[in-house]
Amino acid sequence: MGEYIISFANWIWGTPMLVILMGGGLLLLVHSGFVPFRKIGHAIGLLRGKYDDSLLPGQITSFQALSSAIAATVGLGNISGVAIAINMGGPGAIFWMWVSAFVGMATKFYTCSLAIMFRGKDSEGQIQGGPMYVIEEGMGKKWKFLSIIFCTAGVLGLLAIFQANQLTAVLRTVILEPAGLDEGDKTRWIIGITMMVLVAIVILGGIKRIAGVASKLVPFMVGLYFVTVIIIVFKYIGDVPEMLLKIVTDAFTGEAMAGGAVGAVIVIGARRAAFSNEAGIGTAPMVHGASKNNEPIREGLIAMLGPFIDTIVVCTLTALVIMLTGVWESTEKDGVRLTLAAFDLALPYYGRYLLMVAVLVFALSTMFTYSYYGHKCFGYLFGAKRADYYNYFYLITIVAGAVASLDVVISLVDGMYAIMAVPTMISTIYLAPKVRVAMKDYFERMKKAA
Repeated sequence: MGEYIISFANWIWGTPMLVILMGGGLLLLVHSGFVPFRKIGHAIGLLRGKYDDSLLPGQITSFQALSSAIAATVGLGNISGVAIAINMGGPGAIFWMWVSAFVGMATKFYTCSLAIMFRGKDSEGQIQGGPMYVIEEGMGKKWKFLSIIFCTAGVLGLLAIFQANQLTAVLRTVILEPAGLDEGDKTRWIIGITMMVLVAIVILGGIKRIAGVASKLVPFMVGLYFVTVIIIVFKYIGDVPEMLLKIVTDAFTGEAMAGGAVGAVIVIGARRAAFSNEAGIGTAPMVHGASKNNEPIREGLIAMLGPFIDTIVVCTLTALVIMLTGVWESTEKDGVRLTLAAFDLALPYYGRYLLMVAVLVFALSTMFTYSYYGHKCFGYLFGAKRADYYNYFYLITIVAGAVASLDVVISLVDGMYAIMAVPTMISTIYLAPKVRVAMKDYFERMKKAA
């Protein structure tokens, strides 16, 4: 069974996902008239709360929605995902991550505009958003089977098993092993149960508590990581232009790849970007759909900043650290341990501890937000009254993630993510003309008001 799950994940994350996410995103970028490039200034103004109104429907502010969405996306994908991309595809993979991010900004703009445009109500009468409601309200009941596919994959795909596993590995490598305190499986159980308790305190308080904690943690976590990485980049500032050039040239030659296959470099970059910023998967619309906003376009503009912050800014800085220190050419380490080696080399003594704090906050904040996504999917399938049962299942799997060896489970999560992207992208492309009409109307109103 295990090898079938792994080979399915590898197959679907090859050409099928490239066509759905990159092809679909490119279509939306052109259809929007290149909104991510033209309206980024307006989006930043919105984010600063220029037009917030606390009386609007919804449960949280747009800033909290973006913070919660970024809490789920700025995470281990930016630390270990970038390292995996460079390891497998060389520096050129980063260029294709950039391309995916700009395409992903258009996808996020559409998916999150639709999340406000077609909000539904759960069985308790609470206003909700997300691809399952967009499909049902925007496309009609005959398409409900797509909502069911999305939510079924979401219940399994949005478990925090990968985060639990990587966080356990980092805590053991950085703190416990050097101190001679690592006791193998016993240690994994202790870390797993501790993580479960910490996550339980936050997630059992619902979306308002999750958003409140995320909007405090995220700026701090991105700030800490950002400052640390900038210090390292400045240390090697003379080499930065050469590294940026290497990213661009390698994207078209694939020199760092075995056999120089440019196609393989594109696939690796696109796959890692999709994991990093989640554009087109359908998770962010669930949290943006709960935002206090009756302007769909406004929410879409705020949401599209997610892939920019996540991939263009944070992933690029991580890539520069790995490349400037040269660890990617001189070590067999992969994932989070490769980034750890780079921090160790650039900032001896304290670099690894700074990275560990960032990983700790990244992983926990992702765990908080994922629980909300899975909770929503479960509530849609089985009724809002029963949704809280999901939280207990979710918490138990955190311990399982810390203890288990996860090749198969991670492939299961990967495969579920891919299945979630299919209904999300079908509904987004189907309803894209409605977003375009609303966008025209919104910017005309803004022009008159100015």
